[in-house]
Amino acid sequence: MSGPPPPDAATPSEPPAGRPARWRRVLGRRPAPTDDEFIAFAHAAAPRLRRTAFLMCRDWHLAQDLTQITLTKTYVSWKRVAGTANVEAYTRKILLRSLLDHQRRRSSREISIAAVPEAPADPAGQQGTDLRLTLLDALGSLPERDRAIVVLRYWEDLSVETVAEVLGISTAVVKTQSARSLTRLRALLDDSRADLLPTA
Repeated sequence: MSGPPPPDAATPSEPPAGRPARWRRVLGRRPAPTDDEFIAFAHAAAPRLRRTAFLMCRDWHLAQDLTQITLTKTYVSWKRVAGTANVEAYTRKILLRSLLDHQRRRSSREISIAAVPEAPADPAGQQGTDLRLTLLDALGSLPERDRAIVVLRYWEDLSVETVAEVLGISTAVVKTQSARSLTRLRALLDDSRADLLPTA
């Protein structure tokens, strides 16, 4: 079983991000100017990438591994992508492709579910924890591409056009699957919890 989920699973808090010096150690040499730019980008982007990966796989250890893979591949292509306006979309593409490749290699199709944390002392806190876990459970029931659409569209607040670019699909598919996925999520949640979902 993977470790416990963060306190707020709907918008999960992140493990402490590494200091920029850590990326210099990863690179293993004295950083050139372009390396400094990458180090700054990696330091800022890592929490977002980990959050997206966790919402997709629900395993903080795997999310951290996927983040490292994504940033390593981004560094290899940094001179080519650093000056573009779509470097964020580029890293999201790498992240999602790395996750899909990992899932294809798994012999079991079982979804890794984070362990439920110990119950809080007060009933209101327990209710909040149950709600966040229910939302994550419902999200985890969606097919991989639909889950990616929902995460990118509503958790990452990306436009329809950006989601389509990241996933390599049409804007019509993003719109259609967003509406269908939200309908499915509402069906899995009770009325009070379904009100927390956005409109399509």
